[in-house]
Amino acid sequence: MAKTSAGILLYKRKNNELQVFLVHPGGPFFTNKDVGVGSVPKGELEQGEDALAASRRGSEEETGCRPSGQFIPRSPVEQ
Repeated sequence: MAKTSAGILLYKRKNNELQVFLVHPGGPFFTNKDVGVGSVPKGELEQGEDALAASRRGSEEETGCRPSGQFIPRSPVEQ
């Protein structure tokens, strides 16, 4: 069965330039692979959990910070 995860694309504008926050995936597959492997912080949905709750929890687990503010839902993508 396919797993479903949800993430938050954190961004800001600085000096009229858009900046995004990405994390480096862990695990043995990504050892010594740095170029082009960035990902949004995300969390796997637990039973009965909604996507926003999972993405906020996952972001906190991966970065130590719990995102807050205005969230803009986007269409799902498949990796």
